[in-house]
Amino acid sequence: MSTSEIAELRRTIGQLRQCVGALRSRYGDASAVRRLANDVERLDIDTADLDGTPLAVPAQAKAAERVQVPDTPYDPALWHGADDEGVGGYKRDQR
Repeated sequence: MSTSEIAELRRTIGQLRQCVGALRSRYGDASAVRRLANDVERLDIDTADLDGTPLAVPAQAKAAERVQVPDTPYDPALWHGADDEGVGGYKRDQR
């Protein structure tokens, strides 16, 4: 593909992304909207493959990949009354 064709394809994908955003604001997180958003992402990835340039990952995606887990122990009250699976169960008469 020529540079102008790639540029046109990227512009069109940008327009599709805006349309899917409008659909998301109207229909929420419906499965059809999620599939459309996934399709637009795949088009963007495939375009980057054709162009030979690496695709920039949006900042939102980078932040969503990391989950901060605290080192502090959980509150024991959280587990009150829960069964210990595989250990024979929680003895309810000991409170």
